[in-house]
Amino acid sequence: MIAFLNRNIFTPHPELLVFITVAIGFLIGRIRYRAIALGAVTGCLVAGLVLGAQFKVQIDGTVKDLFFIMFLFALGYRVGPQFFRGLRKDGLPQVLNAVVVCVTGLLVCWAFASLLGYGPGLSAGLLGGALTQSAVIGVAGDAISNLPGLSSAQIKSESNLVAIGYAVTYPLGTILCALLLANVLPRLYGRDLAAESAQLALELDSPGDDPDLADGYYEVVLRAYTIARPDIVGRTIEDFEHQQEAVGRRVYLTRVRRGGTLLDHDQRTVLREGDVVAVSALRGSLVDFDPRTHIGPETDDTELLGYRTETLHVVVSEKGQIGRTVGDMRKEPFMTGVFIKQLFRSGAEYPYRLGTLLERGDTVVLTGPERLVGPAGRKIGKPVPTSYATDMIWVGLGIFLGGCIGIPALTVSGVPISLSVSGGALIMGLVFGWIRGRYPTYGNVPPGAQWFMDTLGLCLFVAVVGLNAGPSFTSGLSTAGWGLLLFGAIATLIPLLVGFLVGHHIQKIRFPILMGVLAGGQTTTAAIGAVNEASRSQIPTLGYTIPYAIGNVLLTVWGAVIVLLHH
Repeated sequence: MIAFLNRNIFTPHPELLVFITVAIGFLIGRIRYRAIALGAVTGCLVAGLVLGAQFKVQIDGTVKDLFFIMFLFALGYRVGPQFFRGLRKDGLPQVLNAVVVCVTGLLVCWAFASLLGYGPGLSAGLLGGALTQSAVIGVAGDAISNLPGLSSAQIKSESNLVAIGYAVTYPLGTILCALLLANVLPRLYGRDLAAESAQLALELDSPGDDPDLADGYYEVVLRAYTIARPDIVGRTIEDFEHQQEAVGRRVYLTRVRRGGTLLDHDQRTVLREGDVVAVSALRGSLVDFDPRTHIGPETDDTELLGYRTETLHVVVSEKGQIGRTVGDMRKEPFMTGVFIKQLFRSGAEYPYRLGTLLERGDTVVLTGPERLVGPAGRKIGKPVPTSYATDMIWVGLGIFLGGCIGIPALTVSGVPISLSVSGGALIMGLVFGWIRGRYPTYGNVPPGAQWFMDTLGLCLFVAVVGLNAGPSFTSGLSTAGWGLLLFGAIATLIPLLVGFLVGHHIQKIRFPILMGVLAGGQTTTAAIGAVNEASRSQIPTLGYTIPYAIGNVLLTVWGAVIVLLHH
């Protein structure tokens, strides 16, 4: 059967082999223990190596190059705003720690590879797997192909060893990073991540004090009540809402029915007995206020409660709001009746608090009555209409320009030094992502398209790499030996320990935040998941985003650097 498939399906149609490899790879990637999973990228590489060894079908290199360049541009586009934000003064401590982790990782991998006598291929594979950076596979492959003095067979052999070294070291590197940050270091230092995260949340404004951030249920509710209590009769809507705000409750009267007629909304409307009012509030505020005691009995009024609500994504760009806290912005008159549902930073959901400073390029998700949400969005920045269309002019131009700046090369001791086409795509992705953050009306790349270019692009790339490297997997693994696994594990731990010592004893970064910083510096998504799980909080994520952006760029570049060091 296998011979039949090899001869009659995959040989003339290698594209079918690529897609079945991706399908199996995503299935393998779902293997999970608690917050730790192999991930789709590693799954696709493993599936590619196994199927490649079995079917021995070579895939055109242009295919993998296309997907890898697309992935690098998307990666830069996603982390660009946070990367440049980290270069500002308030982000420098986290940037410094990420640089310490990345540089230490490069030096350790270089030292171990020299000790073991590895060539450029296994050296890069060791670095990529131990430091859990998948992009190293492609960047190192580009660098190897540009090395002088190597035959095409040698280039192919060394490029295959990159994938083999990565496949051996990555799974253990991911597990060790997650265990060290979520369990080992907190226990060694006698720290309770959950308790410290809860305390830090209180200092930064806890979800209880910041009711727009609530977990476990949909927080904005709408009810109708008939006014029958004397303490609200004769008061204006504005007076009522200000009184609730003064005691920390966000309760709004959004519509009024009087004598069968719906009144135009006016904050100066004086409430009368018998009016039916639509009350919009956060669930916690509504329970605390108890409208039946202070307003009157609840009623069912479909027309009154049937007004249109809107959820609007707004990119923060107005100078008056940049640098303000969420708490300060919510006190503005234009936020009356408008709730903050989510906050995204660098494409990832960000666990905000009342004290969180809004930054240019943040995306705030507002929800509330349509007539209120639109004006509020324009006061904050640029409302971004929901669109599934990708601006391919923006994407195509960005990748083209990036490739152009990556082509020129300097020659040092006979070795061409350049960004390479892939490196140029990463740099231009950073720049275009930063521009998009400042001017959000340009270059729309919706989340689905970003996922396709980022996740699927990388998975298709490594699937092809695995298929091409599969026939030499056994011989390459025997060349590497068990030393690769052992030294890979050590190379995972040393940078994290050095970063921890610097962050804890010198920089004095709070413990939960530091765990997020270290996970970001080593770009280990599974580790931040494990840390958040151990913390029972999203607080560590506050330290993750900037180091993650810096780590992605530096570790990707290291893929070319270590190749040059071991040539």
